[in-house]
Amino acid sequence: MKTFLSTGIKILGLMVASMILLYQNCFAQNPFITSIYTADPSAHVWADGRLYVYPSHDMDPAKGCDLMDRYHVYSTDDMVDWRDEGEIFNASQVSWGRKEGGFMWAPDCAYKDGTYYYYFPHPSETKWNNTWKIGVATSKQPASNFKQAGYIEGLGGDAMIDPSVFVDTDGKAYFYYGGGRMCKGGKLKDNMVELDGEMQDMKGLEDFHEATWVFKRNGIYYLTYADNNPIENQLRYATSSSPLGPWIYRGVYLGTTGCDTNHGSVVEYKGKWYAFYHNKSISNTGKGNLRSICVDLLNFNDDGTIQLVKQTKSGPPSVGTKVFSEKKSVKYEAENATPGGNATIADNTSASGGRYVTNLNADGSYIQFNNIKGKRKGGRTSINIYHSGTSYSRIKLIVNDVDYSYLNALSTGDAANFKGHAYFTVPLNPGKNNTIKLIGGKGNINIDYITVSPVD
Repeated sequence: MKTFLSTGIKILGLMVASMILLYQNCFAQNPFITSIYTADPSAHVWADGRLYVYPSHDMDPAKGCDLMDRYHVYSTDDMVDWRDEGEIFNASQVSWGRKEGGFMWAPDCAYKDGTYYYYFPHPSETKWNNTWKIGVATSKQPASNFKQAGYIEGLGGDAMIDPSVFVDTDGKAYFYYGGGRMCKGGKLKDNMVELDGEMQDMKGLEDFHEATWVFKRNGIYYLTYADNNPIENQLRYATSSSPLGPWIYRGVYLGTTGCDTNHGSVVEYKGKWYAFYHNKSISNTGKGNLRSICVDLLNFNDDGTIQLVKQTKSGPPSVGTKVFSEKKSVKYEAENATPGGNATIADNTSASGGRYVTNLNADGSYIQFNNIKGKRKGGRTSINIYHSGTSYSRIKLIVNDVDYSYLNALSTGDAANFKGHAYFTVPLNPGKNNTIKLIGGKGNINIDYITVSPVD
């Protein structure tokens, strides 16, 4: 009997483990951010145990890189369940920036002595390409309340972009950036906003283009970057025994991704190494002005060299054990919202039953959710939209009359399949005086319900 019970318990344990694994991986995918277009991912692990990604934001509809703006941050504790932390900074907050705005290109973030430092390239004049500066914003939190702190004197100029900051194990910080086949690095002072000496050429790199990133593993320093491979850039790397080189070129670690650009970062999290990058698999537009960030496992050889990354559609497996979200959310059914234009309420004839809002493909069609409850003091709140659709479509999000532009509603393959999930974090007002409006007119989409979840 004991043997039988023991065997039964083992089988049950395996079944539960399999169910947990299935749940954890059911949302794993590449790109892992699909609601808006993001590029140039900068990944870091902070003291709270979460992994944070600081990407740039390709605005939709695409006009080109001049429209890039409104930085969002994403975080995870298992590499599968990603949380939109919301917008943390935008061009209108840059007092010294070009009056036309835009041009908020690839950023980075660093932490030292209780403060997070957010670095971003931005032109100071209308003639943007030769007026780049490296701006800094600071906060006591990793993904909120950033305030501008000016820019780093002595940096910038013609095509010098893509800031990257590496804080070594001894606490010393180093700054890197580059463009137009030039890569430079140097020390930062303890205040993290001033250079400590002259910037130096990073010697030993082959075919450097842009997108510098530096990390350390087993006492070896690695510098990764995008090359000038025709049509589509690759990601290459070099190694050194010093954070400022000289560097020994090692080769390509991530091939082309379908974009003309390539930009990545490397980080260790919970005992595994990850390569972050972007592609254009969702938008499939031209030269990749609407890009999306991805992540895959990064493996090393015994001698410390990097194996070529295998780019996948599934992404890496979960490194967590959480089965259900801990966030408290409130569900709002679409049939209880106010439809407008051609939007109508329909019955779901599938086995799941229920009702939903359809005909949002027509111009001017919308649904509006009223009396949405914010926290007692308001604050960051994740809006999750559960939808179906048979083709790629977009829906405009308006919250309390603020236009947050378009969210992607990816195809679920069936109008009755409401497993589509678009999410976006916005600030809500205290109490129940919030409104959420979803405007259609950009493809076929049906809305089943939304959930509203506090982030803080």
